[in-house]
Amino acid sequence: MKISRRELIAGTVGSPFVLRGAPPQPARPKLAAVCTIYFRMSHAQHIVDRFLDGYGWNSRHHHPPMDLISIYVDEIGKDDLSRERVARHPTLKMYSTVAEALTCGGSKLAVDGVVLVGEHGHYPKTEKGQVQYPRYQLFQQIVKVFRDSGRSVPVFNDKHLSWNWDWAKEMYDTSRSMGFAFQAGSSLPVTWRTPSLEMPLGSKIREAVSVCYGGVDSYDFHGLETIQCMVERRQGGESGVKWLQAYRGDNFWKAYEDKVWSHELMESALCRSHTLTPAREGFNDVFPTPDDMRRLVKNPVAYHYEHHDGVRCTMMLMNGLVRDFNFAAQLEGHRDPFSTQMYLPMPDGRTTLANFFSPLVNNMEKMFLTGKNAYPLERTLLTTGLTAAGVESLYRKQERYQTPHLAISYQPTKESTFWRT
Repeated sequence: MKISRRELIAGTVGSPFVLRGAPPQPARPKLAAVCTIYFRMSHAQHIVDRFLDGYGWNSRHHHPPMDLISIYVDEIGKDDLSRERVARHPTLKMYSTVAEALTCGGSKLAVDGVVLVGEHGHYPKTEKGQVQYPRYQLFQQIVKVFRDSGRSVPVFNDKHLSWNWDWAKEMYDTSRSMGFAFQAGSSLPVTWRTPSLEMPLGSKIREAVSVCYGGVDSYDFHGLETIQCMVERRQGGESGVKWLQAYRGDNFWKAYEDKVWSHELMESALCRSHTLTPAREGFNDVFPTPDDMRRLVKNPVAYHYEHHDGVRCTMMLMNGLVRDFNFAAQLEGHRDPFSTQMYLPMPDGRTTLANFFSPLVNNMEKMFLTGKNAYPLERTLLTTGLTAAGVESLYRKQERYQTPHLAISYQPTKESTFWRT
């Protein structure tokens, strides 16, 4: 049968060689951003800018296959960037309430995903020193739109869920009861690792530590995530935490002398640091002795805790000694510790973005595209609870704090989610 060129191009009905048109392309997901504040180097800038302008990924500039079309910002400061972003992106609109941002000024949910960045801003502190970031309150406003609209969409929450454990648990329960994907956490579990190692699935872990830096109710969460994303892969998966005890200042050093945690693991973690403060000048061996550490670290903090299956972990904030996040664990059947660093190359003042936010946003994209979590929300629920428990133990004069509410069991993803390129 002879087919004319016109018939071939047109795909004439009835021809045995009908050409069908290309399958319709799926609509690009539309996102709303809900932020506390938006200034240079804020978490909002690091995250929202990547959805607006793209970011470096796998040796090329990557533009997320979705459109961020609306934004709500709780605080507009003198150094605000959100208005400039709206002016530069014609498809992006700013709204005065969370509900308007999610409905695009209408009456029903009009987006396919929500980015919640409740970090930074001017908010009061509790008597325990916790910044009362309104993540729970903003989440509740998001959920109200879901309920009023009769449908829900995936939500990402930056860092831990809330400073208040009861609110955090409610956020988790709400996402489960309403059936929407809810992903949370920071860059620590998904950033580069040096060396590029993953805890073998099903490992028998005896003890684990992280040695890092920063403050209480802030970077302690990152240190806990550093541990949890590794130990959750142990034999049997995660079983939850029975108790936690915090140590600070002189109590930290006494616990160190009493070997509450392994000195070998602590030293192994320190060996992974790229920022270890030299203990002395003019010598090849600059590794700190215990006396050196006492001299360099003025106010150390440790959270020491035990999981239900007996594994013990310790997160140490050692300002003055390191400025990075380092992990070590002792595995059964292995003589040497298993150790690595969660690599966070900090901006040097000339750049505007921290590269380690790129894998975080990339995993957010996966959730928005699939409607499924890229990694367990239970990890963030547990590390949220551990952060609050550490603050509580410090507030209670560093006594052991029982945590029956942290009997959180879950299984990790089989595949690794950290950045390898």
